[in-house]
Amino acid sequence: MSKFLPKLIASTALIASLATPSFAEKLGLGRVALPDEIAAWNHDIGPQGQGLPMGSGSVEDGEMIFSENCASCHGEFAEGVDNWPKLAGGDGTLADKDPLKTVGSYWPYLSTVYDYVRRSMPFGAAQTMSDDDVYAITAYILYSNYLVDDDFVLTNENFMDVEMPNADGFIIDDRPETELTIFTEANACYENCKETVEVTKRAAVLDVTPQEEGAEAEPEAAPVEQAAADAPVEAAPVEEAVAAPVMAAFDADLAAQGETVFKKCKACHQVGEGAKNKVGPILNGVVGAPVAHIEDFKYSKDLTTAHDEGVVWDEAHLAEFLAKPKGVYKKTKMSFAGLKKDDDINAVIEYLKSVSQ
Repeated sequence: MSKFLPKLIASTALIASLATPSFAEKLGLGRVALPDEIAAWNHDIGPQGQGLPMGSGSVEDGEMIFSENCASCHGEFAEGVDNWPKLAGGDGTLADKDPLKTVGSYWPYLSTVYDYVRRSMPFGAAQTMSDDDVYAITAYILYSNYLVDDDFVLTNENFMDVEMPNADGFIIDDRPETELTIFTEANACYENCKETVEVTKRAAVLDVTPQEEGAEAEPEAAPVEQAAADAPVEAAPVEEAVAAPVMAAFDADLAAQGETVFKKCKACHQVGEGAKNKVGPILNGVVGAPVAHIEDFKYSKDLTTAHDEGVVWDEAHLAEFLAKPKGVYKKTKMSFAGLKKDDDINAVIEYLKSVSQ
């Protein structure tokens, strides 16, 4: 391919030169773009909301629009599908070794969300959605990150009222003032700075090279295991440990609230008569049942291990799991980040009781 490279460069340069206004005018090519034509392509939206169009969109409408246009790549809950980007979750992970950078955890400006969705999404059909649809999708992404409530309506008027969690997580790049001057001072040396350069010591002599022979051996675990083996074993009250949890009185009103919250779960779980396993297992009878109790569903290994150990989905364990699934079972297939509000968690558990009785 190398022999064609000079011709390619020359052709590219020619095309670029012909595209300049002076050549275009001289050769009678094209015309000056009209203001309306420029405006049609000028979709820039600044961090302070400059350029936002008039319009509005609700979380409720956004959930439906997102499901139809975005969920195939980004998941029903903006949790991402396969290697497609996750748009929700990652709260508090930016200091981790492997942080999850999403709209909620990382993006400092909401304008970036609106601008990008409006300009480039949905994939393969960019700029086919109305401004109101983009407002609705942006509202749903905010809701998926627990930044607004489910009755929130995003408009061009309240757009800047939304506070992004990482808005203060970026700093101005001041390296031109603080660092560049160090390397541009008059006394800076860039060549022939030393008359001679000699190797005076080797790394091994300076003791900066790790050597296996001198490395300290890891403490053996055998003595600890032996000590554990020699320790007296107390008889465990087996019957008490596996006793079924006592159910609290059923609250029908709370269950009704839980049925509304459970809409977030319906994409993966079914309940009631005729329920079938989908991405997740059916949840009939889950409250008080052993973990991984649906026989014809393939659970992750950590859930099957919990099942073998006799762990039960009592209300406390369900609440812990619904708040942060991967915090309880790291390898769970459940990609949903979790319910942020305790009231929603309690309501969902109460609703699940109604399909468990």
